[in-house]
Amino acid sequence: MRLSRYFLPILRETPKEAEIVSHRLMLRAGMIRQEAAGLYAFLPLGLRVLNKVNAIIREEQNRSGAIELLMPTIQSADLWRESGRYEAYGKEMLRIKDRHERDMLYGPTNEEMITEIFRGYVRSYKDLPLNLYHIQWKFRDEVRPRFGVMRSREFLMKDAYSFDLDQAGARHSYNKMFVAYLRTFARMGLKAIPMRADTGPIGGDLSHEFIILASTGESEVFSHADYLDFGIPGADTDFDDIPGLQATVDKWTSLYAATSEMHDEAAFDAVPADKKMSARGIEVGHIFYFGTKYSKPMGAKVMGPDGQEHEVHMGSYGIGPSRLLAAIIEASHDENGIIWPEAVAPFDVALLNLKAGDAATDEACGRLYRELTAGGRDVLYDDRDERPGAKFATADLIGIPWQLVVGPKGLAEGQVELKNRATGARETLPLDSVAARLTKGA
Repeated sequence: MRLSRYFLPILRETPKEAEIVSHRLMLRAGMIRQEAAGLYAFLPLGLRVLNKVNAIIREEQNRSGAIELLMPTIQSADLWRESGRYEAYGKEMLRIKDRHERDMLYGPTNEEMITEIFRGYVRSYKDLPLNLYHIQWKFRDEVRPRFGVMRSREFLMKDAYSFDLDQAGARHSYNKMFVAYLRTFARMGLKAIPMRADTGPIGGDLSHEFIILASTGESEVFSHADYLDFGIPGADTDFDDIPGLQATVDKWTSLYAATSEMHDEAAFDAVPADKKMSARGIEVGHIFYFGTKYSKPMGAKVMGPDGQEHEVHMGSYGIGPSRLLAAIIEASHDENGIIWPEAVAPFDVALLNLKAGDAATDEACGRLYRELTAGGRDVLYDDRDERPGAKFATADLIGIPWQLVVGPKGLAEGQVELKNRATGARETLPLDSVAARLTKGA
């Protein structure tokens, strides 16, 4: 993509309404634009990152055995009346009427609808376990939307819902999502620590928030430092291995980790002093087993092997992709801008032509652009008639992992400069070796 032909509305000044780093940088980098309180348009650069985040989420959900569908954003109030949540949900639910005066709502979540879909088709335990997920826009009418896409009214959510014959099966489904979440966040360059969350009246130990550490995090967390060194389950993980998955979950829940809401001072005091970690954190995912909370009032039953009907046991598993963009930036930035992990970066390489219009640099940049693109790299070619300083500032701000600098001086010696955005390391390369260097994954 040539930057001269791309829509990238960079802001020189930080908007006054931006209170946190991610909000400031997303606005300045031309990733989002606020259209109303808590409502944001994702501009081309932001959408590229969002799509890459979604792709990783999909791959790991599919790997775990979850199956994708897509539910509507507008839901019938009747479903929520069945579950008893329509009146109880509160003002965060946007309630509307259609032209026939039927009560509708803009979905804040999808437990009722997925339960209605399940009960319409599934009759036997032989069709279980089942995990259905979608990635869909949600709306919650926050009284005070803040921090850009970190706490907006409309947001993108991946929510998965598992269905099992009994609690034992539900635990295995829960463990599948637990491991899938570890892999998902690690692939995005994040170290997420699962922390026990409130299970409410359901009780038990099957509710965890996945927290990433960031100095600008919204909540205080307390954890054993060894979690930072735990290895992530591999791509060859067998999600049908019940004891194997349980062992992984047991390991990742064996040490102390809690948000301020669940913090137990006495338990934390038992952690060795050199292993105590108190930091700020951002929630990026939440998994929760809720048993028959929805299947019971909504009549979602299957015939069991005993010939009797059983209310299915369910769980829900959420990740907010739009919120994740902000969380990644909060965890990975410097004074010059965003530092994207390669897996979610909008482009792989920023190709900077320091003298656009010069025949030699134009020819070299054109060649590199073609070679890198052919090698599978997404390249943003800054071919604008701008000062080199402005090009460097733009590349740093938008956080592309690699900057390839082509100028007359180096080119005269047949060389170009390669800079790593995350480390700042620079190296000089012969023009002929650039494509091989970058297409090998650097």
